[in-house]
Amino acid sequence: MGLLNRVLQNNGESAETPVKPSWASARKQTHSGSASFSQLKTKVHGKLVETLDISKIDSMDSAALSAQLSATVKELFEEEGRLLTDADRRRLTDEIKNELLGLGPLEALLADDEVSDILINGYDQVFVERRGRLYKTDVTFRDVQHLMSTIDRIVSQVGRRVDEASPMVDARLWDGSRFNAIIPPLALDGPSVSIRRFGKDPLTIESLIRYGALDARMAEFLSAIVRARLNILICGGTGSGKTTMLNCLSSFIPPHERIITIEDAAELCLQQPHVVRLECRPPNLEGRGEVTQRDLLRNTLRMRPDRIVVGEVRGAEVLDMLQAMSTGHDGSLATIHANNPRDSLGRLEMMMLFAGVSLPERAMRQQIASAINIIVHVSRLSDGSRKVMKIAEITGMEGETVMMQDIFEFVQAGIDANGRVQGAMRATGVRSAYAERLQSAGLAVDARLFQPDGR
Repeated sequence: MGLLNRVLQNNGESAETPVKPSWASARKQTHSGSASFSQLKTKVHGKLVETLDISKIDSMDSAALSAQLSATVKELFEEEGRLLTDADRRRLTDEIKNELLGLGPLEALLADDEVSDILINGYDQVFVERRGRLYKTDVTFRDVQHLMSTIDRIVSQVGRRVDEASPMVDARLWDGSRFNAIIPPLALDGPSVSIRRFGKDPLTIESLIRYGALDARMAEFLSAIVRARLNILICGGTGSGKTTMLNCLSSFIPPHERIITIEDAAELCLQQPHVVRLECRPPNLEGRGEVTQRDLLRNTLRMRPDRIVVGEVRGAEVLDMLQAMSTGHDGSLATIHANNPRDSLGRLEMMMLFAGVSLPERAMRQQIASAINIIVHVSRLSDGSRKVMKIAEITGMEGETVMMQDIFEFVQAGIDANGRVQGAMRATGVRSAYAERLQSAGLAVDARLFQPDGR
């Protein structure tokens, strides 16, 4: 209850009293709704702080709290002789309830299932992403202090802090959303917040086909290679749909297998009954107690996994992951930030170098070629749509080069009058080098799957 504690510490000052740091003094203050509505909300909020037992507010029944709020609003208007419509009274009650128990102006956005990202560039600039496009909202905070109070409330609930000594914070919200905040002096124009949200119901491969992210032939091939226990790397840029694709591919893992997931911030939502979820831990305020993905991966190898799923490869854990993939822990899946399949191999090499490996380039590339079988490249296009751009496979080494061939790809044909990307998924005509392995696993794939015309 960071906001309420500040109110109590201000010796009776209004909860809406603006406290604007000097670095924000040049910015124009805006209010949520009309000035009179904001002033009225300030009075009601102050009265609630005076009348409610703050120490018990978290344990109050939601219905009882709503009734108390409604009664206080009605009482205040009767005292002042003012009239308010039922709609405005409900709005006022909801906003104050969000201030007391929720995240204030953000509550409406968090309740909107179509919002995939919430981006706050300052107390008066809040953007959201819907269907791959960014839109500016009419949601605002009262001032910088209001935004900072909301940030404090979020991070305190997950045992973190953010202040001038520690001006950046990453956290996972109670609904699984990924939260990042950065404040002055690092953020020059005021606090900046990014919230990456995930749908309540994970997308299925059928949903991706329906949305045009891939076609049925691609889905059939991906299903077969997962069940045949090939090692798969998913690459793409930020917000391209890597985690969504990883969730969909994991749905093809048989339900009797033991799956262990390793993530920096938990995002995966696997549906199998035997899943162990592991998440990294940042250092405490004294800089101790950090648990990295590499620590978790090393421990995972002692936990008898059938499958290892790494949410995102980003550091020294690449060594242990590649070794695990090439020494019996086949069928593993991971994602990596890279612009295309070839770049993803370069990124793996770079991570190995950063981890302190002193191996010749050929030895590192041989390790990668023996560990990774399939690379799936996903991308967010100019119209906001997300598509599988390529499904490529690694076929071995030739000299110093890792050999790779494309099996499926998306061929862009242009952009229509409405700005939508036009194109089609197609097979390249190359038969998968793993066709025999699929057949030996009882997953024979029709050869027509690899023909450009599908016949």
